[in-house]
Amino acid sequence: MADWKERLKNAAEAVLFDEPMKNHTSFKIGGPADALVCAQSEDEIQSVLELCRTESVPCMVMGNGSNMLVSDKGIEGVVIKIGESMSAVSAEGVQVTAQAGVVLAKLANTVCKKGLSGLEFAAGIPGALGGALYMNAGAYGGEMKDVVRSVRYINEKGDICTAEGGELDFGYRHSMFSERGCVILSCVMELSEDNEEDIRARAAEFNRRRAEKQPLSMPSAGSTFKRPEGYFAGKLIEDAGLKGYAVGGAQVSEKHSGFVVNTGGATAQDVLDLIEYIQKTVYDKFNVSLETEVRLIGRQGR
Repeated sequence: MADWKERLKNAAEAVLFDEPMKNHTSFKIGGPADALVCAQSEDEIQSVLELCRTESVPCMVMGNGSNMLVSDKGIEGVVIKIGESMSAVSAEGVQVTAQAGVVLAKLANTVCKKGLSGLEFAAGIPGALGGALYMNAGAYGGEMKDVVRSVRYINEKGDICTAEGGELDFGYRHSMFSERGCVILSCVMELSEDNEEDIRARAAEFNRRRAEKQPLSMPSAGSTFKRPEGYFAGKLIEDAGLKGYAVGGAQVSEKHSGFVVNTGGATAQDVLDLIEYIQKTVYDKFNVSLETEVRLIGRQGR
């Protein structure tokens, strides 16, 4: 075993070696990570990051794995998974502090019980808070930027910092974290008081609309493509005659053409080949370039 792996066992409480990433992504696709650390605390994350820096071991961070396509060849180095152990939520008045590992549905439900409105749009988004902040997740007219006031994170040097307001650089599926090798730890949100029944009714309506239109019963990574300016990706793909088109186990959803789904046994290469075919076909027919929203992670090449 490489020396850094021995050191990693001492630096982290829960480490899995050669761990299949298909067990940790909503796509149910992905080869093994050299090492997967299930983060237990901020101090532990700092220790693992420091080890990776000193040993020149590649390191990446993930949350719920809902917006990732991991290569069939897996991921080199260390993956830090921020999840259940870092999912605390607390409220003081209309201010809510939450750790990055909390799943959005749980967060939305927790604040709803406290009579706090503003996260109804997130109730059905499958990711965790960290990923939602990373990409400024949004749905049904709401985005994280509408409610987030500050974010605590570990910077490239390993120091814990706080960013707030305009520093966060929130945009369409973008934040300051999209450009930098930082680790999101927690955030402070400002919500508004409302009646719990009304909040729950709005969240339920969003979830009903989501279930009606999206292929929630099949493994996917959510919307495969970003929305091109002036268009809708799903409509372009459907108009190109690609609804239901498949490559291996990867298929353009019959329910919503903006989603690529895993019909069973899909490989990452199946998905990549299908994405490439969709992009080429849509460009040839409509002269519109589709940019992926799903993050492509891991060792590249066939």
